Amino acid sequence: MNAIATIVEGDGEVISVPILLRRLSQWRNPDVALTFPTPIKVKRDRFLNRPEEFSRHLQLAAGKCGDGGQVLVLLDADDDCPAKKGRDVLTRAHAIIQHRRVAVVFANREFEAWFIGAAQSLQGIRGLQHFDGDHNADPEVPRDAKGWIKRRMPAGYGETTDQPALTAKFDMQMALDRCRSFRKLCDEWDRYVATLAPEG
Repeated sequence: MNAIATIVEGDGEVISVPILLRRLSQWRNPDVALTFPTPIKVKRDRFLNRPEEFSRHLQLAAGKCGDGGQVLVLLDADDDCPAKKGRDVLTRAHAIIQHRRVAVVFANREFEAWFIGAAQSLQGIRGLQHFDGDHNADPEVPRDAKGWIKRRMPAGYGETTDQPALTAKFDMQMALDRCRSFRKLCDEWDRYVATLAPEG
């Protein structure tokens, strides 16, 4: 069975990303059998800026995904341009694990931007209350997407509890329509799955 081995930042993503990928699998390719090993957690800046750590984590992910699998690097863009940063990291990654398929996706600003994009679908989930006009805002503009979510949750926002719960519920089509970086994730998903499709 083919595996997608992910490299992420944050304890919330370690829990949430397998949920996200399982939902993507059910949504886009329910007949394709894939596994999602526990993500490899890194410190973003150290991973990106220390060549020895970059190489070590990529090689670990390459071992986890196997010959027919894929390595997916999924990080927050913060203030970087997701497209440019993604291209740079992909080029570096290919040079290290040439024997594996690799995809790099930077969530524009933060992972939680995808929740903002689908805020209407999350109304009431974990107490989240979006405000009138929220659905007209560009979801990938807020610098502090976590703070945007937190301000709309009376009990606050916990990455290891609320992030997985919201990941399990947000409307993926809505996020796809409104978030370029989520479209990038879906495009990379589709590109990989297409390589698994039988010929003819």
